[in-house]
Amino acid sequence: MFLPIGDSPNLPRTPWVTWGLIALNVALFALLWPLSFQRADFEDGATRQYLMVLQEERQIPVETLLAHTSRGDVVRFEWGSKPAQLSLLTMLTSMFLHGGLMHLVGNMLFLWIFGDNIEHRLGRLPFLMAYLGTGLAAALGDTLLRLGSSVPSVGASGAISGVLGLYFLWFPRNRVRVFVFLFPFLMDVIELPARWVLGAYLVLDNLLPLLVSGGSGGVSYGAHIGGFVAGVGLAWTLRPAAWGEGVRRPVKTTPGGVAGPLGGTSAPASADAATTFGMLLDEDRVDEAGRLFFDLPRELTRRTIPAVEKLRLAQSLAAGGQPRPALAALQRVLSEHPRGPGRVEAHLGAAQLLLHAFDSPTAAYQHLYSALEESPSAEQSQVARQLQAELEARTRGLPKRPRW
Repeated sequence: MFLPIGDSPNLPRTPWVTWGLIALNVALFALLWPLSFQRADFEDGATRQYLMVLQEERQIPVETLLAHTSRGDVVRFEWGSKPAQLSLLTMLTSMFLHGGLMHLVGNMLFLWIFGDNIEHRLGRLPFLMAYLGTGLAAALGDTLLRLGSSVPSVGASGAISGVLGLYFLWFPRNRVRVFVFLFPFLMDVIELPARWVLGAYLVLDNLLPLLVSGGSGGVSYGAHIGGFVAGVGLAWTLRPAAWGEGVRRPVKTTPGGVAGPLGGTSAPASADAATTFGMLLDEDRVDEAGRLFFDLPRELTRRTIPAVEKLRLAQSLAAGGQPRPALAALQRVLSEHPRGPGRVEAHLGAAQLLLHAFDSPTAAYQHLYSALEESPSAEQSQVARQLQAELEARTRGLPKRPRW
């Protein structure tokens, strides 16, 4: 058995929406729990419809249904998400119903572990909207795999899978503590990269069982996969804003050049612009250099402007009190130069900006950890150690790595 029990780093702030969602799920389960021990009213129309659906789709003998159907089963049937009768209301209500105690505990454990970092990154209301939105996408994923079925699906796992998809893209360097129970050979808590754990959830717990079973059984693989994919897609869409990168604005052509994200106009995009860019930096005309840089096509800046010049721009923008375009310039270094010098400095610079200017320690940690993988120099390692000390003071503990 492999059971996630925690992650790091985390901020020492209360994730009110995450806790509120857990409380709501637990409260509704507790409210409906007594109904699980009450015999269903077989004269009720909803109960008769429930029995008919299970007989037709699952071939469950009527004697078994009459002996084991409870009022709780009928409530979940009425308010669960049914592909054959899809509605926005039941798609929402199904997220807060659970089929049993272990179903609830497993879902709430994952929400408790992974929800707080996503909530801190997005903010409370956007996180709630993302949770509900990916939950709706999960219901659609379930519908695609069970077209025409009137058997309902219930549980928060689709929405939580959306949270896992967001986490997968935004926090690749985080570590997840996993309790390993392979009695009598191994019983221990180990730390694993977040992407390993979440990748295993997607592939080993959902994709492979779906391929083997063909979607039959009591697990809604379509909801899990649909929610996860929706979370990854949302994370990719929101990634620039969530990481504090420069705001992307429409580029407007003017007689004098191209209007840039920093305002004003810049020179036309051409190979000569790279030379102009260096001259502007040499003359300390940082705003003009920034406008020119962000207006040039990425392919041109990748080929003609070396990483060191982009780093110089980022440092000048940061020193001039413009952290957002500075961070955008550093991200351009990392995206346009996947190998070679400058990457450690770009990662460390991004970590400093995210920590100091954007108050985002968990995002800063992603860059700090990435810098370790780029073989930093002794001087860069000293900077990294200072950043690590700051992160340790501002989070609820860092993973065992990095060690500088």
